[in-house]
Amino acid sequence: MTELMTRPETREHWLELAVLKLRPLFDEIDVELPNVRVSVGWPSRGGVGTKKKVIGQCWKSTVASDGVSQLFISPVLGGGDGETKRGLAIQLLGVLIHELVHASDDCESGHRGEFAKRARALGLEGKMTATTVSGRLAERLDPILDELGEFPHAALNPFEMEKQRPKQTTRMLKLECPQDGYVVRTTQKWLDEGLPKCPCGHELEPA
Repeated sequence: MTELMTRPETREHWLELAVLKLRPLFDEIDVELPNVRVSVGWPSRGGVGTKKKVIGQCWKSTVASDGVSQLFISPVLGGGDGETKRGLAIQLLGVLIHELVHASDDCESGHRGEFAKRARALGLEGKMTATTVSGRLAERLDPILDELGEFPHAALNPFEMEKQRPKQTTRMLKLECPQDGYVVRTTQKWLDEGLPKCPCGHELEPA
């Protein structure tokens, strides 16, 4: 394999090569891994601003126009330095394996049955809806990471965006007509001048 192949420049290329290098693990447990497409992207649910954090997702082949399952790895994964970066890369491969297990039975068994059997055989452990990499599997993934090199990605922190949004300096207050429900919004500055009136003639009240 060439140096370019072992040091991919894009995260999608890195993930595609990772799938190739993970295929022998599935062969060892007699599971045929279908062709898949893999990329970095937000999940359709459990993404930004939700309590349930989904860090990987597999779309079954029947929803793809060409019949090829599509896998997405959340952009929140990655980052760090030194041992932290290595640990996060192992976690990322663990998420990829989890989604490949889904693809191996086209998402038919959810997180039960055949999925759980295959996941444990590969070395995933813990709750099947949020698996982690066992020590045994981590040892198998280490040389794969050596070949792939650093994941060319910088993790996104969606909550940092919320912190950076400018705070609203003027609060709009809602007023409503008690007679017909007519609604307007204004600032405290104008309320200090007196309550405005509705077109029907009634004085508006704070809602």
